[in-house]
Amino acid sequence: MPHAETAGVEATPRTRLRWWTELPLILLVYACYSAGRLLARGDVSHAVDHGLAILDIEKALYLNAEHPLNRLFTREPWLGVPADFWYASLHYLITPVLLVWLFRSRTVHYRAARTWLMTSTFIGLIGFTLLPTCPPRLLDASHGFVDTMAQYSSYGWWGGAASAPKGLGGMTNQYAAMPSLHVGWALWCGVILWRFGGTRLTKVAAVAYPLITTIVVMGTANHYFLDALAGAAVMGVGLLLAPYVTRTMDQARARFGARVASAATVTTAATVTSVAQGPRDTVTVGSGDPVPVGSGTTSSSNVSGGCQTSAGERIPRQRESRFGSGAEPSASPQDAGDGAPAPAR
Repeated sequence: MPHAETAGVEATPRTRLRWWTELPLILLVYACYSAGRLLARGDVSHAVDHGLAILDIEKALYLNAEHPLNRLFTREPWLGVPADFWYASLHYLITPVLLVWLFRSRTVHYRAARTWLMTSTFIGLIGFTLLPTCPPRLLDASHGFVDTMAQYSSYGWWGGAASAPKGLGGMTNQYAAMPSLHVGWALWCGVILWRFGGTRLTKVAAVAYPLITTIVVMGTANHYFLDALAGAAVMGVGLLLAPYVTRTMDQARARFGARVASAATVTTAATVTSVAQGPRDTVTVGSGDPVPVGSGTTSSSNVSGGCQTSAGERIPRQRESRFGSGAEPSASPQDAGDGAPAPAR
């Protein structure tokens, strides 16, 4: 078998994927992402300290892309407003669209790509929890950053709380800046477009989308440059861990399926046994209590002329059957069982 065909077979999921199982899974991951952002608000003072520490590290490394980009976006609305729309919307549009496209057109590769994205997202949640970070726009004005989304809020649906709709800023964690999943998800989209797009236009988009997103998150003062690097690093770690996550999920699914199959087998066997036995007829013996036919009670007693006798007991003058207990003896013309000759009767 050629290598390409072998790779295709190995990548094919063991069970056919259904949209009604995939959609709840994706919604669950996004709910965990949103809940994690809310739970990881952290202490504001520690978040500010972390943000200032990142600035100090960048200064020591002679990195300062945030200030010039932020001044440019603040001074030029024709750059700042589209950048705000880019930050507030494409993160939540492009990624789901590519997931749906993979599911419908590249099913062989969908599961691996989805697992990579979800694994990286959970790693990002760990970063939000352990390292709450104040973004540049929330630092004191003396640090020279302007919140462009607050400045241009009249152009869009957002207010002064990043991309959250006006009045709903309390539903988001504004200190979930390290790592930048805006950059991480954009990088995932770029890799998917580059590998499976197939046209020159998709190749250009694969490079442009994560690059422009990185510029946007810094120019709008929502992330530091090191946040963007951390977002890319998280996607790299997620890519390495995705095969192990897939294998673990397969093993858990196999165990669960085996337990369900075992329980179903036991239930089916019990049902078949019950149906095979069926309802039993009853006879009345002795005191009139009904006894199932074929039970041990009926086999231990003989009924003759309304009289109950114990097992092995014979009525006087009754002959033993030559045919055993399973056959009825034929009547003799000389002896009908009462000891009198036939003519006498």
